[in-house]
Amino acid sequence: MPEYGFASRLRLKKTDEFSSVFNFRKRISGKYLLMYYNYNDFSYPRLGLIVAKKLVHDSVRRNYMRRVLREVFRKNQQQLTNVDIIIRPKQSFSNDNFTDVESDFLNLISILKKKVKVHLNENGLQSR
Repeated sequence: MPEYGFASRLRLKKTDEFSSVFNFRKRISGKYLLMYYNYNDFSYPRLGLIVAKKLVHDSVRRNYMRRVLREVFRKNQQQLTNVDIIIRPKQSFSNDNFTDVESDFLNLISILKKKVKVHLNENGLQSR
């Protein structure tokens, strides 16, 4: 039975973890979101979020955006395997845009799944 929790091991926390993803220089862009990714040595995905004050000045709205992105990741983490992801919103969103942001996130995940599958095939690894 799949797990849908968001355990501590699924989070990028340290600066070095974020830096390794940014240094890999791979990203996918959608209408609302920008997704940076890097392959990891674990059998599960990890998520990091960046919601800049420059984008949204109000902390309540920034935290809402983080909660939405964490929830969408939590519900769809079973689709991904060994990859570290950093999500950065390109524009502010609210309750009105929830379905658009969710569909944008799912679209980025489907693109990423294809890239991970190619990476696994090139390196002779197996996906789960």
